[in-house]
Amino acid sequence: MKAWAVLIAAIAFVVSPLVTEGFAGFRPDQFPIPQDDAPVQPSGYAFSIWSVIYLWLLVSAVVGVWKHRDNPAWEAARLPLIASLAIGAFWIKVATLSVIWATVLIWAMLLTAIWALVAGRAIKPAWAFALPVGLYAGWLTAASCVSIGLLCAGYGIGGNAVMWALLMVGVAMLIGVLVQKQAFGIWTYALALAWALVGVMVRNGAETLSVTLFALAGVVVISGLAWRQLRAQA
Repeated sequence: MKAWAVLIAAIAFVVSPLVTEGFAGFRPDQFPIPQDDAPVQPSGYAFSIWSVIYLWLLVSAVVGVWKHRDNPAWEAARLPLIASLAIGAFWIKVATLSVIWATVLIWAMLLTAIWALVAGRAIKPAWAFALPVGLYAGWLTAASCVSIGLLCAGYGIGGNAVMWALLMVGVAMLIGVLVQKQAFGIWTYALALAWALVGVMVRNGAETLSVTLFALAGVVVISGLAWRQLRAQA
């Protein structure tokens, strides 16, 4: 039953952008202090990674039903993935209505996605479960931190947008290193997080050089860690 529940949740998750307004970042007018060109948010092109995430998660769910319905390794990771995808199916609609609730929910999505990733990191072949979930969790790591940075800057909490961008890029780096160490060898997690950080670099460029350089440091750290893990496996 869990295998079928993953498939149903994945389908609902994939369909959600088609039945809502879609999402490419919060609107500036969703905040008391409008967040125009917020330095913490990746450039718009970076959101294109969702097409790969959606397709790969759907393929994984189909493979799980087709070939691994009773596989104990898959079963251990299914419950948190169901929870994450089920929340995600409603997230876009919530994000258009409330930044606060969207932030709460995206962190719930992240935590359950990381749980699923760590529980399923040893599943073979990796492309069927661990790699797509890693890509999903990696992007959510960045997106969750972006959401907090936007929320706090947009509500004038404790500092300006640049300070929150630097802080949340640092938090994303810290979470990324901790998760990558637990998800040993699942390089797609690092890839998605690095992709988001490059998007932050493109957004800021030379205009906010401190954020650009800090995001670059994050790319180097998380990519270097993943590369060392892959070499250790070889």
